[in-house]
Amino acid sequence: MALQPAAGARDLNPHQVETNRNLTERLARVFRLWGYDEVSPPRVERMKTLMAGGAIASRDIVRLVADDPLGLRPEMTASIARAACTRLATRPRPMRLWASGTVFRSRAADEGGQCIEENLQSGVELFGVAAIEAEMELLSLLMASIAALKLDPSTRPRLLLGHTQLMELILSPYQGSKRDAVRSALIHFDRLAVETMELLPNERETLLALMECRGTPTDVLQQLQQLFGQQPVFNDLDRLCTLLSKTALEQAVVLQLDPSFQPQFELYTGLVFQLVCNGRSAPVVLARGGRYDELVQRCGAPQNQAFGAGFSLAIDPIRELLVDNDSAKANAMQVMVAYSSNSNLENALDHQRQWHASGRAAVIELQPIESIDAARSLAQARGDFQLDWVDL
Repeated sequence: MALQPAAGARDLNPHQVETNRNLTERLARVFRLWGYDEVSPPRVERMKTLMAGGAIASRDIVRLVADDPLGLRPEMTASIARAACTRLATRPRPMRLWASGTVFRSRAADEGGQCIEENLQSGVELFGVAAIEAEMELLSLLMASIAALKLDPSTRPRLLLGHTQLMELILSPYQGSKRDAVRSALIHFDRLAVETMELLPNERETLLALMECRGTPTDVLQQLQQLFGQQPVFNDLDRLCTLLSKTALEQAVVLQLDPSFQPQFELYTGLVFQLVCNGRSAPVVLARGGRYDELVQRCGAPQNQAFGAGFSLAIDPIRELLVDNDSAKANAMQVMVAYSSNSNLENALDHQRQWHASGRAAVIELQPIESIDAARSLAQARGDFQLDWVDL
């Protein structure tokens, strides 16, 4: 019998499970305040749905052995978009949905073979809004979610913003394989590739300058306007960043605009963003999202409703970043009911019921304890529980 979990999978202890539940409940309260309704997309979907029209590579999906080509969801947006365009197609727009659950991703293990990563996430989707107003609501909601999570300022949260139209502007002079090479060099910040590429001197100079064109949204937009003139997307981004600037300052979140920023999954066609924090040893992505109109269109939405945008928060990395969490306090306040040989289990159960009636968590020792000192030692060893000693 194998005694270790599958590669990439993890056993969570009770404290971690309780913290995850606490975090998802905090986020759920925020989502409901903003008028989002909960849905529960299936873990198992057809591969065509999970691949989102080619936006997600099949190698990233955990395939299942079945008569139909099925897999485990690597994210929940594609499944929710499918449901929004089928079972929920008659609901009025804008339609606001949220979901929480486990996602599964496949990757190559260091020693070879397949490694399955299992992660808990919670997120929202907004359907039916074509304009920048959808992104303004979503990123305002993301800021409210950050406030509810109470991230430690030492993690230095940064909201990275990009837009697929910015990349299109940069790539517009190039065609074919050169276009792909330029795109790859920009995404991976590969200066050497640009310097050795067959380009006109002014093209190379512009691309190298664009590699450094990331930072404060106002400064970046000014640089882009000098290079490409006035563009509608610049106005949208300026409006969005102006809205976010106040709440970002309140939450100690740094806004960073990066024209070359592109997400891992090619799911988005419009605004893309990630919330990144400093982890114990490296930066970690806590949230990601953007606009995905083409996905909604492929799911069968009519032209006047083929609009979607959303984001998801990664619960496990958030849990690991939190210095102070409510579940630790809750564990410290638990009660252990113990009884002596002068009493019995029935009396101890009465005490436990009284604690439960007052809303306090209480566990019970099922065998008598020889003395109150022994009971105190046991309560401390079990997790520093408050002792309720029953001696009569």
